[in-house]
Amino acid sequence: MKLINDAPDAPAAVGPYSQAVQTGNFLFCSGQIPIHPASGKIEANTVEGQTVQVFANIRALLASQGTDLSQVVKSTVFLQDMADFPKVNTLYEAAFAGHKPARSTVAVAALPLGALIEIEVIVEMK
Repeated sequence: MKLINDAPDAPAAVGPYSQAVQTGNFLFCSGQIPIHPASGKIEANTVEGQTVQVFANIRALLASQGTDLSQVVKSTVFLQDMADFPKVNTLYEAAFAGHKPARSTVAVAALPLGALIEIEVIVEMK
């Protein structure tokens, strides 16, 4: 098992966990919330702005491991409000640019630091 603890362009973990763990050909990425890596804070206050930041964080984490969104095989989207699903879904589809990994979307009571969205991904490494 290989622990990946430092993706310099993604926000640091906000708890006692790794940003991602690789085992075999799979990279299991912890959920990303919309923390801006430079400020360490959630700057966007809309679900659209937060979704854009979440995908920027995921891209940075994947790039640090030599991969990208095209290799994602499964994602899980956590929403504070399921009414935001249509807005998120449009941005999600654009981020994956035609690639359609398996996905689950669930509504949750709350997310860390008051985030409106969190997304985790599993990647099959080349």
